Amino acid sequence: MKGFDGNKTLLPLVSAKSNYDGRCPILIEVIGNLPSQETAIVINHKKEDVIKTTRGIDITYIEQPELNGTGGALLAARPFIAEQGCEQVIITMGDVPFVKKTTYVSLVNNLKEKRLVVLGFRPEIKKQYGVLEVEGDIVKRIIEWKYWERYSKKRQKSFQICNSGIYAIRKDDLLHFLLVLASRPHKVRKEIDGKMKELEEFFITDLIEYMNSDGLPVGYVIAEDEEEVMGIDDFPALVRAREIYRNKFSVDIHN
Repeated sequence: MKGFDGNKTLLPLVSAKSNYDGRCPILIEVIGNLPSQETAIVINHKKEDVIKTTRGIDITYIEQPELNGTGGALLAARPFIAEQGCEQVIITMGDVPFVKKTTYVSLVNNLKEKRLVVLGFRPEIKKQYGVLEVEGDIVKRIIEWKYWERYSKKRQKSFQICNSGIYAIRKDDLLHFLLVLASRPHKVRKEIDGKMKELEEFFITDLIEYMNSDGLPVGYVIAEDEEEVMGIDDFPALVRAREIYRNKFSVDIHN
């Protein structure tokens, strides 16, 4: 998070002495909303703080050696996933605290007919979200903002569903397509320490196109509202999340 050097998933939903002190860390709320199964957290930035905050919770920690995209986080987790006795896997984000347990269950239940299910939402303004290109109940691909912003206004309006970055997928399919993902990195340019560098990154969204190419159906579920899937990317979003938390859970922020 710009202007904050710590791990943003540990920021409190109930503030105290300062904007960065308080209780009810975002990540703890995320974990608490997940169905009760084996859980792993992919860590890198300020990993010691994450481990300290979640100590006492039955969690496996997986280190992502380098920050090489959301797909890179999944690649780091592949050995853990392979060891599990489950048939389905939920992939979620550490800064999205309001996704309901029933929503996660709905994603998994839809895997009876689909091989991967995307959690989508319909925002009032699409902003810079990725959008789902759908045909009926099938997701053909996810188009990132840097691409769809170049489309005509008419075509932009045709995209009604945005990507939350949360998914459910059959375990065996995930293990297979992660091998494909690992073989197809993207070259991206990013500013690091004031200098532009070319890096290799891996994107979860590529899995949708791989699976469609193999004729495996990808579906979607719509979140209750935009608030349910809001990510906390900056301080204004944190302030809004605290307001939502207070209203939904009757939390006295002065306690």
